[in-house]
Amino acid sequence: MRLELLDAKHGIIYDTSEMPIRIVLDTNVLVAALRSREGASFKVLSLVDSGKFTLCLSVPLVLEYEAASKKHTKATGLSAADVDVIVDYLCLVGEHYKVYYLWRPFLRDQKDDMVLELAVSSNAESIVTFNKSDFKGANQFGIKVITPKALLQQIGVLA
Repeated sequence: MRLELLDAKHGIIYDTSEMPIRIVLDTNVLVAALRSREGASFKVLSLVDSGKFTLCLSVPLVLEYEAASKKHTKATGLSAADVDVIVDYLCLVGEHYKVYYLWRPFLRDQKDDMVLELAVSSNAESIVTFNKSDFKGANQFGIKVITPKALLQQIGVLA
């Protein structure tokens, strides 16, 4: 819903529309979406350019998306070229961030640290993952760790 308010004294229009939430998608959600067209992961992936949320990306995360997706081509039935098209699309519609400050080591897995650092740098509200326990402590940065299903509920796609 878009509502504009006019401040007559200053001639300023205030846009009071809600901004879409900012998320960082963990690689396991992308791979799950590629493996099956059913389930919350695929639904999240299909909504990437819907305006319901903003996908935050960094070069290291995109490289991980590509490597992990290509590693699972046999299970997904996709070719390496198909994966390239999907990753290119994510790069086209996502917002890109450089991570200037590293919080390592903060989490158990360095690859998860990379996801957390992007979430902090991009001011994301949530990290979307199946491995919520891997991101224990993300709340210290004001970042929620949620599942794909919880994201869909939050954006009003699931009741």
